[in-house]
Amino acid sequence: MMRADALDALAQWTAEQGLNGLPDGDLLQGFAERVRAAGLPLARAIVVIDTLHPTWEGRAIRWHGPGGTRTPLVDYGHSDSGEARESWERSPFYALDLAGANELRRRLLPGDPAPDFPVLLEQRAAGVTDYLALVRRFGAGGSFGTMDTIYSSWSSDAPGGFAEVDLAALRRLYPMLALAVKCGALARMSRSLAEVYLGRDPAQQVMAGRVRRGVPERLNAVLWFSDLRGYTGITDTAPPDEIMPLLNDYADAVISAVHEAGGDVLKLMGDGTLAIFKATDPAAACRAALAAEADLRGRLKALKQRRRAEGRPATTLYLGLHLGDVFYGNIGSAERLDFTVVGAAVNEVSRIATLCRSVDRHLLISEAFQQAVPPADRARLVSVGRYALRGVGRAQDLYTLDPALL
Repeated sequence: MMRADALDALAQWTAEQGLNGLPDGDLLQGFAERVRAAGLPLARAIVVIDTLHPTWEGRAIRWHGPGGTRTPLVDYGHSDSGEARESWERSPFYALDLAGANELRRRLLPGDPAPDFPVLLEQRAAGVTDYLALVRRFGAGGSFGTMDTIYSSWSSDAPGGFAEVDLAALRRLYPMLALAVKCGALARMSRSLAEVYLGRDPAQQVMAGRVRRGVPERLNAVLWFSDLRGYTGITDTAPPDEIMPLLNDYADAVISAVHEAGGDVLKLMGDGTLAIFKATDPAAACRAALAAEADLRGRLKALKQRRRAEGRPATTLYLGLHLGDVFYGNIGSAERLDFTVVGAAVNEVSRIATLCRSVDRHLLISEAFQQAVPPADRARLVSVGRYALRGVGRAQDLYTLDPALL
């Protein structure tokens, strides 16, 4: 039985840790261990909260005691179809949602009725004697997309299960724990959405407080500009419902290659992609961009084979690489800002990529990039001639990878 002073102390600890941003797993472990130490016979606990993310539907946090052993945090995918949907519909949480109820208890003692949910059969086999599911729904002003409910379950392996005072303690403490978990989920959701929609480094800049307009950073960077070859023709001939999957497939290949090499994708413009590799060491940034290009070639080859085997349109892309000074920061109006790069170098790299069509090369590299690249990589480059780029005042030599080395 938990005394009133222990309940108050645990509620205060939970609130403080939620404000401090204690990681989810540590929060539940600390909460569960303190509950047990105060006399409540807790054996297992699970907290589940949905999120707002294009890949993940939510997160499950598990604690298995005594001793605090817990399985890793689980970020789970969408449960609107297939086996995931069937598993959800067999759960106590789904039953609570259907009934619009907030609590479900099942005693699992010998002689009690057979459990009516598969998860309870598993728990009884593991020695659980009592099970309590609690649900907390958010009001309209506290919901964020699908993040509108937090679910939890609490299990005991004591011979008699939970006493009524134990259940009362859990009911009293649960809203505070739910609020602490929600605080962490909101912070995590803000960071992940910022990364998804702004890019990794811009998201870090914005989340760190760089939100003022007109205070850009001047930096030297490798610029990457790519777009799909023959995209206009594909859109004219392919079924309309094929266009978005095609863009997604090729964007995934480009973004994955850039991220793996340490770059940041700043903009997706239809079939075009603008990315940067920050150039504290220009040679290292150039090498990273070339590594991304090599990685991308492999991804595109596999993607082309897969899409053609599926009878779907496939293509490749044009890529321009350049090194130059840019302004990096918030650009726009007070109502609508974009965290991106601007400057002459951005215009140049787009012109270089556009020229790929004319010279029939998938990759063109600027003179500035060629001069900064490490000698071993420079030896792999060959000149394709000197060109005057539209809107650029100075002609320059352009390079590509030696076809004999590909």
